Amino acid sequence: MLVLSGKEVATKVRSEVQQECTRFKQETGHIPCLAVVLVGDDPASTTYVASKGKACEEMGFDHRDYRLPADTTEDHIVQLVEQLNADPLVDGILVQLPLPAHLSEKRITNTIRDDKDVDGLHPINIGRLLLGDPSFVACTPAGVMRILDHYQIETSGKEVVVVGRSNIVGKPMAALLMQKGRDATVTICHSRTADVGEHTRKADILVAAIGKPLAITADMVKEGAVVIDVGINRVEDASRKRGYRLVGDVDYDAVAPLSSAITPVPGGIGPMTIAMLMENTLIAAKMHV
Repeated sequence: MLVLSGKEVATKVRSEVQQECTRFKQETGHIPCLAVVLVGDDPASTTYVASKGKACEEMGFDHRDYRLPADTTEDHIVQLVEQLNADPLVDGILVQLPLPAHLSEKRITNTIRDDKDVDGLHPINIGRLLLGDPSFVACTPAGVMRILDHYQIETSGKEVVVVGRSNIVGKPMAALLMQKGRDATVTICHSRTADVGEHTRKADILVAAIGKPLAITADMVKEGAVVIDVGINRVEDASRKRGYRLVGDVDYDAVAPLSSAITPVPGGIGPMTIAMLMENTLIAAKMHV
């Protein structure tokens, strides 16, 4: 059983981006810049934003953090995004999700200019992805693909099951895997699927992205499958100093012995998300220059 280390692959990607960023700045004088908008004080989102800022600093990017109270109006956020759209020094814009309930995620993310949409959520970028054209791809699915490539895991002709149909992971994940050149046969399962296990047991590659801790159990996995666990969930654990531990959507201890390869949590897909965000931001900077 092979452990697919996202930490290892992310370190490689970040090193490559850092070197390319240094060369780019020397040649153009332009510093890639990522602007992140955080609304409210959700602990997980606050941690993610801090990690993105740290990554920017390590790789020589500029970054701007806009931290807004939870009761900020939708119009105010849209106005801020439009200002960032018009700012020639800003290359990438990311609005941290989830947003407070009174805000329209669709309206706000659609306001981001498609050439600054480094999170890959704008309809134009999603449309390009479906057509197989160059586009900004949502960072987590892009990270999954990079791990599969790094470990030379073949997708052509394989049965792939994606559990989860979110716009940020499930749908783009399926779209990437079915493109020509990837050539997987893809099934998407979701909360209304009658028997998820009936489908997952057929998967050569199983991608779990449902946000439910330990939901994928050993009886749902085919022996020898490649298992990609996108989930990061906090579960209470009195034995830990923090009072909780991080687990995935897959019951790792039970599933790992069955699988041919599996991503751990933490240390699997999580590190890849920020690495791919940095790569997308550098690509955007090159486009703008």
